[in-house]
Amino acid sequence: MASAPSDRRPQRIAVLPGDGIGVDVTAEAVKVLDVASERWNLPLELVEIPWNADRYLETGETLPAGALDAFRDEYSAILIGAYGDPRVPDMKHAGDILLGIRFGLDLYINFRPIRLYDERLCPLKGKTRDDVNFVVFRENTEGAYVGVGGQFKRGTLDEIAVQESLYSRKGVERIIRAAFEYAEREGHRKVCMADKSNVMQHGHELWQRVYWAVAEEYSEIEASHLFVDALTMQMIRKPEAFEVIVTNNMFGDIVTDLGAALQGGLGVAASANLHPGQTSMFEPVHGSAPKYAGTNRANPMGAVLSVSLMLDDLGHRQAAEVVEAAVERSIQAGNTTADLGGSLSTTEVGDALAAFVADAVVADSR
Repeated sequence: MASAPSDRRPQRIAVLPGDGIGVDVTAEAVKVLDVASERWNLPLELVEIPWNADRYLETGETLPAGALDAFRDEYSAILIGAYGDPRVPDMKHAGDILLGIRFGLDLYINFRPIRLYDERLCPLKGKTRDDVNFVVFRENTEGAYVGVGGQFKRGTLDEIAVQESLYSRKGVERIIRAAFEYAEREGHRKVCMADKSNVMQHGHELWQRVYWAVAEEYSEIEASHLFVDALTMQMIRKPEAFEVIVTNNMFGDIVTDLGAALQGGLGVAASANLHPGQTSMFEPVHGSAPKYAGTNRANPMGAVLSVSLMLDDLGHRQAAEVVEAAVERSIQAGNTTADLGGSLSTTEVGDALAAFVADAVVADSR
């Protein structure tokens, strides 16, 4: 997703650790990022922003007025930990901050690599690292998550709830086009679109028409379609069939978590919320796991892999590749937290990853 930086002006990174283990894993991600920044002399300036449940409970404020303009005008990227706190049952602060940034900055691409780094982590029998290696483009600002709907006669036996899914021609086309452009740029041969147009005959029929129209512009790429239930079945039966998947917001949310299970769990799942050419947001996809906060047991690899995606998007591809390689080597060596079968603490994993980034031998192009 990268484009090379045009000058050496500082690239300001807003760091929002969030709640629970978000604080723990973000600290390790920043540790690795600092080492990469020093090694490659990257023009990065990190600014920590403590918007979390503590602040919300104290002030009642979630996303401050003017925050989106500041992100848009003053920052190159946003690195987020995880949000959620049992003291805020409705998770208002989490929704306002996370969805507020996604929708407010129009981060219409949710980019999720599904990459198996060690075969012992895959729950599928006989599948190799080459078999589980694809990406998902999830539409990120429309669909079922726009919050349109309502309730009538709430709390009674006659209660009715309506939840609308919204799709625009612009929104559908730009996520589909982004998937094809990525495939073309990165040398992939196949793009698969998933929907449920056999039942959702209005919104998903729009996806059908737009998908095949855009596919005609990329004749060198094999375009295919699966209903989402068939997609999930095939991801289990034959994940090697996929290179690039594109789908809507809700289905993307579901199939990417299935993909995370194929690669070893949410602890190694990273994501990028992108609007090419604009300030974008990078985050691990796991939750805040409050009961593990501060116990030094959380897996920081998803957060570190999110740093790799961020570095790539900022134009620092070599640094991004070394950071990803650090995770891969650590997993293969068993230098992991307990969820991946290792015995290291959160900070020890961060130290190991940082040491790899500092010492890795690479062909330096600078």
